[in-house]
Amino acid sequence: MTLDINIGKVIKNAYRITSTRGLTALRVRIPGGHLETKYLDILKKIADDFGNGTLHMTTRQGFEIPGIDLKRIPEINQRIGPVIQGIEIDTAGIDISEPEAGYPAAGTRNIASCIGGRVCPFANCDTTDLAFKIEKKVYPNNFHVKIAVTGCPNDCIKGHLHDFGIIGLCEPVYDYSRCIGCGACSNNCRAVATGALILKNGKIRRDERRCIGCGECVLQCPTAAWTRNPMKFYKMVIMGRTGKKNPRIARPFLIWVNESVVMDVLTNTYQYIDKYINKSLPKEHVGYIVDRTGYPTFRDFVLDGVKLNPEAKLSQHINWGGYENASYLFIK
Repeated sequence: MTLDINIGKVIKNAYRITSTRGLTALRVRIPGGHLETKYLDILKKIADDFGNGTLHMTTRQGFEIPGIDLKRIPEINQRIGPVIQGIEIDTAGIDISEPEAGYPAAGTRNIASCIGGRVCPFANCDTTDLAFKIEKKVYPNNFHVKIAVTGCPNDCIKGHLHDFGIIGLCEPVYDYSRCIGCGACSNNCRAVATGALILKNGKIRRDERRCIGCGECVLQCPTAAWTRNPMKFYKMVIMGRTGKKNPRIARPFLIWVNESVVMDVLTNTYQYIDKYINKSLPKEHVGYIVDRTGYPTFRDFVLDGVKLNPEAKLSQHINWGGYENASYLFIK
């Protein structure tokens, strides 16, 4: 039996082509890995009625519903409509005119995030809120881009393996009058971070060049001599990836930038991709486009028209590293 299926349309509709002929799997977007439990009832019903009764939790904090007959996609799109309405339209504020037609694009992957400041004491920002803001900024889009948000330099979401890792930073503010010179902050900074704090003559000095904005000093201080600057800052690491072709971790691009800069850079990145993507390929990962054009071209393009806040710092050059730039000696 021949299936009259438009494969390109199926993939764009967020369905996966699977190893079993005639069967597909629906990719369900959960921005920030955060959803109301009422939507689980809808996903369970789809999995039971149309799939094989299972849900697969993806590495990008979404769900895949496997075992779906390709011919039943229109019915499933109707069923998934309330999830799209509730998450993408009502919560993220995305303009999707026909949620009952399913997801309008799949190229830009689900925005992943750690649990963030709503729960974790180490987090320097509300990662869930930022993930939804980014979702609104970049989705729907067919360009292949992976973005993750993490609340602190611990990077629990592994932002260094994404095209863009957005890392929440704490600028610690020191109150000299409250410091008792106990050394709790400097000892901890030296043990678990970068040793940016030095105890001298009973008081603390902070080396701004070595401070990575983790906020450990704030958590350790017994007298609240250290507090978080209420202004939110971020570090952007870029073009990390796994895969067959030169895997590598992301490298620092911008540090101590505000949310506005993050959003503007992401917006400009999609324009950069549109200009430089190899249109002869079915898809091209943004990291390979940067490899092809060179970092200076990417840097200048995505920063065009972006007003950096006074605290921001920019990497003028990046050494990507990766397998291709390393030598290995294997012994048989």
